[in-house]
Amino acid sequence: MKRSFLIVVLAVLTAMPCGCTAQTEKDGENQAVTRVQQQPLPSLLTQTDFTEVAARTIDAVVHIKTEMTKLTPLYQSFFGMIIDRGVKRQTYNAYGSGVIISTDGYIVTNNHVVQDAERLTVTLNNKKELPARIVGIDPATDLAVIKIDADNLDYIPFGNSDSARIGEPVLAIGNPFNLTSTVTAGIISAKARYMNIINNPGVESTIESFIQTDAAVNSGNSGGALVNGRAELIGINTAIASGNGYYTGYSFAIPSNIARKVTGDLRRYGVVQRGYLGVNVVEVTNEIATHLKLDEPKGIYIARVIPKCAAEKAGLREGDVLTKVNNMDVNSYASMMEEVALFNPGDAVEVTFLRDGKQHTATLTLLNSKGNTQIIRQ
Repeated sequence: MKRSFLIVVLAVLTAMPCGCTAQTEKDGENQAVTRVQQQPLPSLLTQTDFTEVAARTIDAVVHIKTEMTKLTPLYQSFFGMIIDRGVKRQTYNAYGSGVIISTDGYIVTNNHVVQDAERLTVTLNNKKELPARIVGIDPATDLAVIKIDADNLDYIPFGNSDSARIGEPVLAIGNPFNLTSTVTAGIISAKARYMNIINNPGVESTIESFIQTDAAVNSGNSGGALVNGRAELIGINTAIASGNGYYTGYSFAIPSNIARKVTGDLRRYGVVQRGYLGVNVVEVTNEIATHLKLDEPKGIYIARVIPKCAAEKAGLREGDVLTKVNNMDVNSYASMMEEVALFNPGDAVEVTFLRDGKQHTATLTLLNSKGNTQIIRQ
């Protein structure tokens, strides 16, 4: 169940609601994300042989069938009068993919695959069908967790999406057009893509920082796996850039570090714990860099500091330029949001910023949307 989108060029970006702006959270085990470059394991993937990675991961990608009901108003014209005849109740099905992330049946998928489902059926790679229930959804990242009652399942371990590199070979695994257990290959084309495609009513702030690949993805791949050469899950396939609804060269996946955080919170609390910086921001353009006398157009310009939020309490001001969050470079709105999204309210996050041409650091204690550090429960 895949939606097609046109890529939107982002000019000015503003940050989130009350409390704060970029998020900050921990992973599903509530352990702070450590930004230490680890020595990568030898890749199982070569340019010509994808078989071992596919063999290790394909059994952990499932087919998801959703059953939904649509109510359609019925009207009849009678001598110029419109008569209300009630509603027609129509049941229809939609399809997508999911990734098993634990041996006891927890599955991550896209929110848009399951959000309106009245009944869920999961088909494993061995064709066994099982009913599933929704554990939790997160419209802000378009992620969801569902659960089947089963044990000793194959699963794909989370990899570190921060370590994924442009040009790195990847596999996309899913069920395009209901063609189950399909594997396609490509490379990572770009990272931290923001396209303004997650647009759910009532969601005040969304998080988009997609991994872009050229692995073929189509309708039905939503919620499927993007895996690296070490058979690790580094993304959840979500969208394609297309003018006709079919794959035309680029697909987009939610980074695994975000997915790990979101799935952990949904399993633990039923709702994602989000921390905010509390700023409205604009990406630094050449014009802004010239005006501020910066050496180059890098970083995130703080256009507004929201009162009583994390940034203001840490001493940040309008006109400062953020360059690092948690020791990671931030040169786009998407990259800033991705870094902050890995932490919880109450977590201390170090930021690096420029003020009057000089570099400074500050430690912010992130707040939730209500302006405090308490756990929000469903």
